[in-house]
Amino acid sequence: MVKDREEHSDKTPVRQGRRNNAPPPNKISASTPYDFSGKNLTPYGGLLPVITMLEKLGFRALLNETLTSKRIPRAMDRYRFVLAIVLGLYIGFPRLNQLRFVARDPLLTGILEVSKLPVQSTFWRFLAALHLNVARQLLTLITRLRERVWQAANVKLETVTIDTDTTVHTLYGRQMGGRKSYNPKNKGKKSYQPMLTFLAETREYLAGELRNGDRPTGKQIAAHLRAVLAALPPGVKQIFARADAGFYCWDAIEAYLEAHCRFVVVARKTSRLVEQLRQAAWKPSADSDAEAECEFYYQPEGWKQSCRFVALRYEKARQQGEPGEAEQYPLFETSQYQYRVFVTDFGEPVAHVAWFYNQRAGAENLIKEANNDAGLAAHPSGRFDINRNHFQLAMLAYNLNCWLLLFQREPQADAGKLRHTTLATARLRFLFLAAKIWRHAGRTGVSYSDHYEEKGLFERLLNRLRRIAPRGAGYAAVMQPALR
Repeated sequence: MVKDREEHSDKTPVRQGRRNNAPPPNKISASTPYDFSGKNLTPYGGLLPVITMLEKLGFRALLNETLTSKRIPRAMDRYRFVLAIVLGLYIGFPRLNQLRFVARDPLLTGILEVSKLPVQSTFWRFLAALHLNVARQLLTLITRLRERVWQAANVKLETVTIDTDTTVHTLYGRQMGGRKSYNPKNKGKKSYQPMLTFLAETREYLAGELRNGDRPTGKQIAAHLRAVLAALPPGVKQIFARADAGFYCWDAIEAYLEAHCRFVVVARKTSRLVEQLRQAAWKPSADSDAEAECEFYYQPEGWKQSCRFVALRYEKARQQGEPGEAEQYPLFETSQYQYRVFVTDFGEPVAHVAWFYNQRAGAENLIKEANNDAGLAAHPSGRFDINRNHFQLAMLAYNLNCWLLLFQREPQADAGKLRHTTLATARLRFLFLAAKIWRHAGRTGVSYSDHYEEKGLFERLLNRLRRIAPRGAGYAAVMQPALR
């Protein structure tokens, strides 16, 4: 039988490429008409994942049972006031008077369930009514919220590294507690000297406090370190710690030893320590950038036991040719050499101890991020108690970004490969999103642009956050594999 038809009879496939008659781009010029008739538009569409995470983790109930205040505000309740300030800091408004710029934003007011944010004086009265212990309660709130985030994000770190440091906040007003103390950039001006500790693996803020400008005492340092160690999630088994010369004292070493924490602390220059360095047996250092290295056991005056000291020695002429090196490395000099000296309980070689401490440079960047992006250095009041409470609110806003990154991460189990996106970059990628809020048939929704480049990542993040649910005494993990 002969078939009388064409050999290639399949249908012509649909063209996949863009046709030549694609719509032209929008023409915007000086004569383009404009109006103010748009309704329910917001530039902060990225707040939806933030409030989703907080709602799923029970932030409202946690805050109400943690914070205590006798004052009953009328404009909004305590939860809404705290949330408004924290979200304002997260958006990038460190000053209370800047909240007027978003007072009618439909997404923010929808989250807070109000028609308009109160005026600045109302926020001031709310902060002024909080007592001094609220700062400690906010720190407890951050700790409990972190435990829930780790459960839901399936973070099971058993070995962590904590970096402790102080920073200087120059004061330009008459704030209480300001002191003329160590202030290298603005010598002679009054300042605060807050103390902070970060978790190196996830870049989270663990604990800290706003302090006056005086140098912290040994008891204050020990109290801070014990608070840090108590704030770690219960699954942590091995702790490594790094600190600069500001924490060189027996109280800090004793706090580390009590918690069985492995530590590396920079030693300060004393006459007895210099004498030990001169009498030490030096040998060439092939695995570091120093000329020679040594180690010895030494008991400084006032210490209860001797500890291992390791040192690197640099020729003075070499260091004079590298002026930036003196700021990067903790050096102190004598007539012939410059030294880097550490007190540690590590048993590893000297070069490994120095390498481990060098990784602490990331903590400086985290402090800079908190100061510049989270509004940590913007002390709003002349009263120290208000500034102390505002300090913890700013660090809560900083941690919101870190916690969202834990849910945003790729499926990976190695915490060493976890990348950090600064708060400033996260705002540009995931927060400043033009969105429209719509209502229909009793439902409310948010529409985003179909040209948004990160819509795949945004949708994945939101789907993960919406799957967070309580399970037993904790929260079910929404991600696999576990981050270790």
